[in-house]
Amino acid sequence: MSEILEQFKKVGKQALADLKGIDSLDRLEAYRVKYLSRKGELTGLLGQLGNLPKEIKPQAGKLANQIKNEVQAAFNTCQEALAGGKASSSGPLFDVTLPGRQPQLGSRHVIMQVIEELLEIFGRMGFEVGYGPEIEDERHNFIALNIPPSHPARDPLDNFYIDDSTLLRSQTSTMQIREMERRRPPIRLVAPGRVFRPDAVDATHMYMFHQIEALVVDEGVSMIDLKTTIDQFIQAFYGEKLQWRFRPSFFPFTEPSAEVDLLLKDKSGREKWIEMGGCGMVDPNVFEAVGIDPERYTGWAFGFGIERLAMRKYGISDIRWLFENDLRFLRQF
Repeated sequence: MSEILEQFKKVGKQALADLKGIDSLDRLEAYRVKYLSRKGELTGLLGQLGNLPKEIKPQAGKLANQIKNEVQAAFNTCQEALAGGKASSSGPLFDVTLPGRQPQLGSRHVIMQVIEELLEIFGRMGFEVGYGPEIEDERHNFIALNIPPSHPARDPLDNFYIDDSTLLRSQTSTMQIREMERRRPPIRLVAPGRVFRPDAVDATHMYMFHQIEALVVDEGVSMIDLKTTIDQFIQAFYGEKLQWRFRPSFFPFTEPSAEVDLLLKDKSGREKWIEMGGCGMVDPNVFEAVGIDPERYTGWAFGFGIERLAMRKYGISDIRWLFENDLRFLRQF
């Protein structure tokens, strides 16, 4: 028929003959590279079929594929036999007398574990989970949250600005605005996420950290609902014996506002109040910015630092340990 096809038949015959003498997986791999790999002899001859005359291409292609399929099937059979230990002149594939190897199992990072626990707690309270962009515009990060241009929180030195009106979000409170823009009350939302502030790094501060924001908007919502929710959350997360308190404060987007403090022991065993986050009733100006009637609806919101929650729960004294990826530390959780 053609010199190429005669050569193909010769190579195929030789390949089948060579396969009969193979008795180890190492030799079988060398055989595969020689005949069946991308640059193998059979594959290379198949590539030359395109040079044949059109009238014999169909017949030639059929014969060539038939030969390669025979070699491939014989190769697969030999491979299964060797892998199953049916041909083992080169010895067993592994030493069954050696002790077993303990698999190195990973686990969720302590921050991810805490986030999952927080979402599970608030899920039982009927909260939905929301996520938003980490790159925000000034409207969602400041303007709609009733933070005026003169407020220190908008200072370029205290934020990671990308351009004149875009920045890495400095708080998850941006999700309050996005959720109230997206739909009308009733709203019951919890939103975890990363936030960014150019703070000097020390034992309690980091330029990137996580917050969890909660928002409730409906008719007749009061400060009592806020305090009850926080109390139930603290008891579920830390236990019923932990003491906490409201401390009057000020935030542009809530009025009245409060800080949430926990009574904890320091290294010397002395008790002291530790700030965990801020909260309060949603300011009417925030409602007006998103088109919600402040005469009809009220709401509350709070934001807690997730690293702080984790540090207080597990006795972690330095926030930097959470980001150094030291397995000696992370394996404790």
